[in-house]
Amino acid sequence: MLTPAELAQPRLPEPRGALSEFLLDRLRRAPGAAGLGPAPGADDDVLYGEDGPLSLYCLYGLHYRGFAEVDDDWEWEPSLLAVRRRLEMDLLARLRAEADAAAAGDDGAAGDDGAAGHDGVAGHEGVAGDDGAAGDVAAALREVIARAGGRSLSRRLATTGTLEEFREYAMHRSLLQLIEADPHTWAIPRLTGAPKAALVEIQADEYGHGVERDMHQNLFAVTMRALDLDARPGAYLNRLPGPAFATVNVPSLFGLHRRLRGALVGHLALFEMTSVEPMGAYAAALRRLGLAAGARHFFEVHVVADAHHQTVAARDLAAALVAQDPALAVDVVFGARATTVVEGRCAEAILTAWDEGRSSLRGAPPAPR
Repeated sequence: MLTPAELAQPRLPEPRGALSEFLLDRLRRAPGAAGLGPAPGADDDVLYGEDGPLSLYCLYGLHYRGFAEVDDDWEWEPSLLAVRRRLEMDLLARLRAEADAAAAGDDGAAGDDGAAGHDGVAGHEGVAGDDGAAGDVAAALREVIARAGGRSLSRRLATTGTLEEFREYAMHRSLLQLIEADPHTWAIPRLTGAPKAALVEIQADEYGHGVERDMHQNLFAVTMRALDLDARPGAYLNRLPGPAFATVNVPSLFGLHRRLRGALVGHLALFEMTSVEPMGAYAAALRRLGLAAGARHFFEVHVVADAHHQTVAARDLAAALVAQDPALAVDVVFGARATTVVEGRCAEAILTAWDEGRSSLRGAPPAPR
């Protein structure tokens, strides 16, 4: 069970540039008739920068649990949505460019292992054609996985990773895993028939079939506690580098827009189809490091659940959705490709920091070697 502190709303982070400073200042005030007022642009790249990703993360956070200091009326304030839309247009353009680079074979654009509990993978081939219907989307997703490249974070942790490195990994993943399943749930009312049923089947597992202690997001909180980490939402916002926010911003972007439902399905399908091996590796890492069974439970549950989910996601969700609406095939593959690029970049940044004997976190001392 979560503690009262872990059930509470997160607090706003510290700003990292002109836009985040402006937004965080305004969000601490009550929304008024004048709205937000003229907002500056972000200081950097909305995908891999600091100011842009954090700003978008905070705006998306209003649609999840909100923030302790922020009036709920800000959620649908038109002037705030206008800023969010500007950031989203930039993010979507960046994701399409990154996915196109991966499809063209730019190995530097992706890796095979995200910072995620599920490994990220990158691919090159996919469904193509003006009508989006060419090819089998399940086969296209498998091809994305087969063409993966880059280094594996899970294998590093399983073989030579230190306890401090695993703790850093868990801090990175806390952004998404403590709200696991929530971004994908937005797709349920946007699907019909067989794809909807398949998504509900997957989500029911993610939410512990209605048993609070079995919800996957709560199981990750148990892992964090076992690692002597703070499982309160947003506890590590000020420690995480800007690109880490992309791991949540991407599914939030896809989930909040009906027109991107195909990309959201691609995001989920990719995760489910690539989960079993890395989840087993993370469990093995914790076993090697001497952590008790409770710390490993989150990962071991996924090994079992995702052995089934990978088929449901590929065949009953993604392929069935494209059978209903062939025009969504391109978006499904785009969502998978974009996810692999982002996860791969985040993983490579973490691994590079560790290779250099330093922490992957902001403002942190070098990790013990």
